[in-house]
Amino acid sequence: MKRNIDVCLSPELINLYDLEGKIVVVVDILRATSVMVTALAHEAKEIIPVATLEEARSYLDQGFLCAAERGGAPVEGFELDNSPFNYMTEQIKGESIVITTTNGTLAITKSTAADQVLIGAFLNINALAKYISHQDKDVIIHCAGWKGKTNMEDTLFAGALVELLTDSHELACDTAHVALKYYQSVKGNLFETVKNSAHAKRLGKLNIIKDIEFCVRQSDYDIVPILVGKTLVATQPQ
Repeated sequence: MKRNIDVCLSPELINLYDLEGKIVVVVDILRATSVMVTALAHEAKEIIPVATLEEARSYLDQGFLCAAERGGAPVEGFELDNSPFNYMTEQIKGESIVITTTNGTLAITKSTAADQVLIGAFLNINALAKYISHQDKDVIIHCAGWKGKTNMEDTLFAGALVELLTDSHELACDTAHVALKYYQSVKGNLFETVKNSAHAKRLGKLNIIKDIEFCVRQSDYDIVPILVGKTLVATQPQ
């Protein structure tokens, strides 16, 4: 029997979904979950996502390697920011990295009632689909959005993942259908579409078009970050 797949377009809506016994895939394409996937693919030991700057600073005081972003911009006093290119260096190998972001880490903390919390990005979408297809669980794709509102890029990712899982999962509601149809209508021109999104335009002011182009690349990495306790670690799809 097929399982169900559903889409939540914002952390402000996640309270409407029953997470118990389910897999939740948290996605924040620009750029938090793309960073997390990249860091673990480049041999970071683990990632500790925290929702607030105050909590991140408490780790900073303990000597952890910490990253912080608010409104797309780096936060003063933190060594790392929210660009995936800064997580491809020898510096992060074997390190525990604490990350706080505007939207993505909040979505993670709001998903912890699920049986499993996974981290999704276009960068690991095939590995993610393979992993999920072997789990006998319903799935909710939790889009981080932008400050409580829906955004284009996370909705497109949701549609792309729904498309990959249609053989194993039934679409649970209209939101999953909308995300799927939207993705299918633009998937041949994904970068240009995302480049014109509201959040991409915000980030464009920070001169990070190359980050946006990288974040819509599909399946560069064959890992799936999974939340174990309060920590994200990499697992391989079976």
